[in-house]
Amino acid sequence: MIYFLTVNYYSTNLIAKLISSLPSEKNLDFKVIIINNSSDDNSISNLKDENVIILNAAKNLGFGHACNLGLKFIYAEDPQAIVWIINPDAYFIESDLEKVQSFFKSHPEISILGTMIYTPTGEVWFAGGYFNVKTGEISNRNLFKEQDQDYVKCDWVTGCSFIINLCKFRECPLFDPAYFLYYEDFDFCQRYAQQGHLIAVTHKFGVIHQPSSITNKYVFRKIKNSTYGYLLSLDRYTNQLVFSLRLTRLVFYALVLMFIKPETGLGKIYGVLMYWWKRGNQ
Repeated sequence: MIYFLTVNYYSTNLIAKLISSLPSEKNLDFKVIIINNSSDDNSISNLKDENVIILNAAKNLGFGHACNLGLKFIYAEDPQAIVWIINPDAYFIESDLEKVQSFFKSHPEISILGTMIYTPTGEVWFAGGYFNVKTGEISNRNLFKEQDQDYVKCDWVTGCSFIINLCKFRECPLFDPAYFLYYEDFDFCQRYAQQGHLIAVTHKFGVIHQPSSITNKYVFRKIKNSTYGYLLSLDRYTNQLVFSLRLTRLVFYALVLMFIKPETGLGKIYGVLMYWWKRGNQ
């Protein structure tokens, strides 16, 4: 069974498009799990059918925490399932589910798999995550040097299109709820890689994504949460020197942006303050 897991935050129209890009044949073995992170968005209930299950969160839990609701539900139903976490503002290029199932049969060693992600104009948006612990660089790169490779090992994969092979886990894998939005996917991959799980990316299948079509509506919140998640990740996975240098550069850049893009600059400052406040209350 393949479960597609997505999180709704006032994005019913986008999720409808996502679902419409899935196979229409009812005999195919898949379900769509929608975590409704906007409790007053009643329109999402219109998407419910025999293949679509909606789980309502009591409040906006953030991405990772909301995904945890879905992961626990799926794991209780089928701990051998394949879970494909996908952003609501993404949709499938092709939805050949047998190709996905056969991929994991051929490569049972993979625990967490990222896919190719393209913009609507066909440009590569994601093809593998890179992390340099010595410098603190967290970036994405096109890791495919040879197109005949089924997959390439990588340091992390984006939650925009993120496949978890549940049978590789002795207990339900979960995101850290300390992250509200941004870098929870990086942390997830780093934690499970340290436990010996294989993280990889494939170009055998992919999705189309309209970058930040949801979060760009909320610039201040987007920058605040991404800054906080970035600092939390550096604190966990680099050393104190790297963290201090990155933090100093970030604050300086934020102060400059206050005069050019005040909403962005203010978001970065609030993200730094949120990090220090939460760290002080641990």
